[in-house]
Amino acid sequence: MTPTRVQTTASVHLGNDDGPKITSIDLVCEAEVPGLDAEKFAEYAQKAKAKCPISRLFAGTQINLSAKLVG
Repeated sequence: MTPTRVQTTASVHLGNDDGPKITSIDLVCEAEVPGLDAEKFAEYAQKAKAKCPISRLFAGTQINLSAKLVG
């Protein structure tokens, strides 16, 4: 399956605990993927988040994911 559209936004929240630090990251992903149902898309999105090198780098940081299949 090939997506026809993917749009992802990351919002990084900063705090100041003995200096600046990232407290959480909110990821919002919308994609249009012909032939893919919403349940499978959500599963793929969670797997991608878990294996993402950036997610792994920030393993101690709360990362929230909202994945929505559109179209």
